[in-house]
Amino acid sequence: MPPRLRICPQCHHLLKHQTTSYQYLSTASATTPAAPLPQLTSSPPPIARYPRTQPPSHKPPELRKSQLHRQYTSLLRSTPLLLLFQHSNLRATEWMSIRRELQFALEKVDGDLSTNLAPAIKIQAIQVGVFESALLVATYYHPERHRAASNPHPTDPSTQSSAQLANHVPSPADPTLTHYLSRTAHSAAASHKKTHPLRPLLSGPLAAVSFPTVTPQHMRAALGILAPKAPTFPAPTRRANPGYHDASVQQGLQKLMLLGARVEGRVFDNEGARWVGGIEGGLEGLRGQLVRILGEVGAGVTGALEGAGRSLWVIVEGRRGMLEDEENERSSRDS
Repeated sequence: MPPRLRICPQCHHLLKHQTTSYQYLSTASATTPAAPLPQLTSSPPPIARYPRTQPPSHKPPELRKSQLHRQYTSLLRSTPLLLLFQHSNLRATEWMSIRRELQFALEKVDGDLSTNLAPAIKIQAIQVGVFESALLVATYYHPERHRAASNPHPTDPSTQSSAQLANHVPSPADPTLTHYLSRTAHSAAASHKKTHPLRPLLSGPLAAVSFPTVTPQHMRAALGILAPKAPTFPAPTRRANPGYHDASVQQGLQKLMLLGARVEGRVFDNEGARWVGGIEGGLEGLRGQLVRILGEVGAGVTGALEGAGRSLWVIVEGRRGMLEDEENERSSRDS
C-alpha cells in the first residue's frame, strides 16, 4: 500500500541521519555511568506530624472541648472579676432579654462614671467539666516556672543549624511544650483537682459574668439586674425601665441563682459577692476607707505615746516641786 504522504529523497536522507544520531546518543548514554542525583545521596528530613504553628497537645486541638478549654483558660487569666450563676433551662428569648437589660444597666453606669466597660462585660453559659479543667490550669500551672524546671540550660534557637531544627519532631510528651493544652499543663493541674476552693460551686448548669476589671459600681448594677435584693441591690422600677418587667425577662431571672464570685483569685460566696458589689464609691471609696482607718490608727498611736510622755512629765514635775519644798523648809530651819 503506497504511503499517503510523499517524501522527497532529500528529506528521507535527513530523517535517516537523525535516527542514527539518536541511536548513537542512546548508546553513549548507556555506556557512560550516570552521575548520582543529589537528593538520593542524603536521607530526606522526617515528615513533621504537627505544623510549626500548632504544637502537639494532650488533647486533639481540633475538638470543640479543646477550643473551649483554651477559651476558658484565657478568660480566667485575663478576668479579675467573675460572677457565677446557676441557670435552669433558659430559652433563647430569655437569654436575649436578660443580655439586653444587663447591657442597658451597664451602659447607664458607664455614662455616670465616664468609662467604656459595658461592651467588655459579658454573660455566657459555660460547660462545667471543661471550665473546671481550665480553672485548675489557670490557677496552678505557670508556664515560665515549668519551662525553667524542665530545661535549666536552654539553647538559643539562633545557634542551631537548620538541619537540627528540621530534624526536631516534638511529641505530646515533650516537656519543652508549655502551652495550656500540653501534657505538662495537664499533669501540673491534675494533682489539685479536688482542692480548689471554687470547686463546691461548680455543680449543675452554670453561667458566668466576666468583668475586665474590678469595678464595684458595674458589679452592683449587674447584681441589681440578675439577682436583685433590696435595699442594696434594688431592681429597676417600672417607671425607670419598663423593659425589665417584661415576661421574658422575669421568667428568665426566676431561673437564675447567684452562687458566688471570683475576685482577684479569691473565692467569695453569695454574701461575699454582694459585699464586694456594695462597696460605696467603688475602689476609690475603698481606698478612702483604708486611708481613714490608717489615719485613725496613727492618731491613736500618737495619742497613746503623747499621753504616756505627758504623764511622765507630770510625775517628774511633781517630784521636783516636792524636792524644792523640802529644800526650802530645811534652809529656813537652818537659818
